[in-house]
Amino acid sequence: MKAVLLAGGFGTRLRPLTLNTPKPVVPIFDRPFLRYQIELLKQLPDIDEVVLSLNYQPEQIERVLGGSDQGLRLRYEVEPSPLGTGGAIKYATKGIEGTVLVFNGDVLTDIDLRSVVSMHRERQARATIVLTPVDNPSAYGLVETDDRGNVTRFLEKPDPNDITCDTINAGIYVLESDTFDRIPPDTPWSVERQYFPSLVERGETFVAYVDRGYWLDIGTPEKYLKAHHDIMSGECVAYPFAGHDSGTPLVAPDARVDADAHLEGPCFIGSQARVNAGARVAPFSVVGPRCTVGTDAVVNGAVLWPESTIGAHAHVDRTIIGRGAQIGDYATVGPGTVVGDQSQITSYSRLR
Repeated sequence: MKAVLLAGGFGTRLRPLTLNTPKPVVPIFDRPFLRYQIELLKQLPDIDEVVLSLNYQPEQIERVLGGSDQGLRLRYEVEPSPLGTGGAIKYATKGIEGTVLVFNGDVLTDIDLRSVVSMHRERQARATIVLTPVDNPSAYGLVETDDRGNVTRFLEKPDPNDITCDTINAGIYVLESDTFDRIPPDTPWSVERQYFPSLVERGETFVAYVDRGYWLDIGTPEKYLKAHHDIMSGECVAYPFAGHDSGTPLVAPDARVDADAHLEGPCFIGSQARVNAGARVAPFSVVGPRCTVGTDAVVNGAVLWPESTIGAHAHVDRTIIGRGAQIGDYATVGPGTVVGDQSQITSYSRLR
């Protein structure tokens, strides 16, 4: 069985962070995001290969992930031009026969994939889509089902007047490869607007698996911060806090934390990071690998990417600080701010 990760997006909503780091490999704590999905795929022992469908900065993604993950083979397929979700699946599965598991490359979840595949096989489905309930379905693909879980209608980003249920497309599918014949080769094609509706129109067995567990699209700064918060709080069971007391700091063995620094759990201090005397790292903060938090500085609910520096007496609050950025002494970076890689914020500056 093969898995396909759709990882070709430009990550425009996460800019400037994604100018140098493609969205699929932005760090969540100290590992690239796609590692979370690959780890989830290991629930299924019959998956022997993961195909990554790429378009934006593919060399970066391949460099970060390599050719395998603990024995699970990784293969890369780079679209010659953007082909849409359906076209990307068609392109990435050339020569593949049988059942294919597909994941959107920006979905954080702790779903039981074994149950999804089991239902797909029990129903002898041609396609299975995972649905998740949300408070506001208008920003997603709305999916209606009958009382047996058969998909009856698929509406991509519906108008408010068309909303009849709260279950949306979660971006996880189990598909039979011989249904890809309706997707023209090397042509932009939408799995949501064209492929899925064709299954309904042809009366093929197209079923929904409703998962009421954790699900998050990490594609905005707010959701990116929330992903860290939810893992630290235990709302999402995932590395590195799975099995860790969510009320205590998680500190890498080779991090250097001064005896007079104040760490308030849950928080994360990465490998070779340094937290100086008098500094305060508040709950739900992430100090990435090789970062420095200066004397009497405050990190409050912020995520610091690797090699960034927070100057003495500086205050960063519920923000994201990019790789190698430098925040000067006594500077204040307020909520909602995103500081790009290698940026230099001079001392006493105030950003809100």
